[in-house]
Amino acid sequence: MYFPKFDGMKIQEIIDRQKAFFKTQQTKNIKFRKMYLEKLRDIIVKNEGLLYEAIYKDFGKSKFDAFTTEISFVLNDINYYLKNLNALAKPKSVRTNLANQLGKSKIYPEPLGNVLVIGAWNYPYQLSLSPIIAALAAGNCCVLKPSEISENTMKAMSKLINENFPPEYLYAYEGGIDEATELLKLKFDKIFFTGSTKVGKIVYQAAAENLTPVVLELGGKSPAIVTKDANLEVAAKRIVWGKFLNAGQTCVAPDYLLVEESIHEQFLEMLRKYITEFKYGPDSEHYTRIINQRNFQRLIRLINKEKVYFGGNSDEKKLFIEPTLLNNVSWEDDVMQEEIFGPILPVISFTNFNLVLTTVMELEKPLAAYLFTRNSEEKEAFTMKLSFGGGCINDVIMHLGNDRLPFGGVGNSGIGNYHGGYGFEAFSHQKSILEKATWGEPNIKYPPYSEKKLSWIRKLL
Repeated sequence: MYFPKFDGMKIQEIIDRQKAFFKTQQTKNIKFRKMYLEKLRDIIVKNEGLLYEAIYKDFGKSKFDAFTTEISFVLNDINYYLKNLNALAKPKSVRTNLANQLGKSKIYPEPLGNVLVIGAWNYPYQLSLSPIIAALAAGNCCVLKPSEISENTMKAMSKLINENFPPEYLYAYEGGIDEATELLKLKFDKIFFTGSTKVGKIVYQAAAENLTPVVLELGGKSPAIVTKDANLEVAAKRIVWGKFLNAGQTCVAPDYLLVEESIHEQFLEMLRKYITEFKYGPDSEHYTRIINQRNFQRLIRLINKEKVYFGGNSDEKKLFIEPTLLNNVSWEDDVMQEEIFGPILPVISFTNFNLVLTTVMELEKPLAAYLFTRNSEEKEAFTMKLSFGGGCINDVIMHLGNDRLPFGGVGNSGIGNYHGGYGFEAFSHQKSILEKATWGEPNIKYPPYSEKKLSWIRKLL
């Protein structure tokens, strides 16, 4: 199979080449898809050192965290599709209704064509490559726009992709806001964006100009609710880990805590204990720094010194913010007006579980929500009343690790979902085919009409 090389091409040329290559039908071949998935896997494994070095330069993420929260997700995605691609791509027979007898009905998953994936900086490998892997598995040609905020990982991914893949199949396009704006003016068959709700609206508006469907993986203020019936030690340990993972720069991290009043002080002390035990220092390899100066300053402004229960210290030169607990927080405080996306955890007391659920229901729908309790009625109320993208009961974040669960938002937190088979569907069109026999057809649908024919139609339909 021969792919000519095109160096120094403009992005419109790349897209034109991808559209032309897609029309050759080669990407619909399952062996073709698997060959390039295997190639991507081999490139990632061979260049793990380069990827670790780049992400450490961007915001100090350790090799351990880079593997567990980034590389392992990407490799697991590839292995999932290599194992399940034949079944996912196979046409599915469905029952044919009475009016269409004698006939056979099937659904054919087919690739959309040429897709754009705009990645995020906070998990730059996972949130760029996982959608790309799903898109390639579904048989598409792809343009990846990594986030320029994590500049070193952007350059590492671009280097590995553009040196090893034909640009008319997969191409990484470097750049910032200007380049992203240029991309959004062009015609794609689908756009996949991970980032803030504010930018998501811009992407959605641009996509509408070309009637391009989108998947928007956004964010929001994801609550964690802790009731008196929770295992408090387990809850505190898991919340501290999930909140301060990646220095809180995680879209599904608990954004704020709602803690039942009777256990409020006790639980705050447990949170303090685990923050201290986990040793989140400015030189700790398991605690990343804030991505840049702008985000550092934004987060510092959210820390009300009068409400700091624990932490609050920072080092601007190291872009370090200590894990910070805020107590006696009200819904009107600045920290409750926007997604925090950093190592600041506001804690709010409540006395009535159903009332606090009602309060959360009145807010924008978050990407995630979490409940810690052993009370079955509280579990049911949480699950049935609250609308959110996905979440956990008695844990945080870990629902992302199950590729049988779709990951995505709802309302302001996003549109569409992916992971596993849902990722394949996100980048596929489900084409319906009805094949009819050419014999044995009754004459009732053809003119001239009569009351008798109408009575038969009523029975059939």
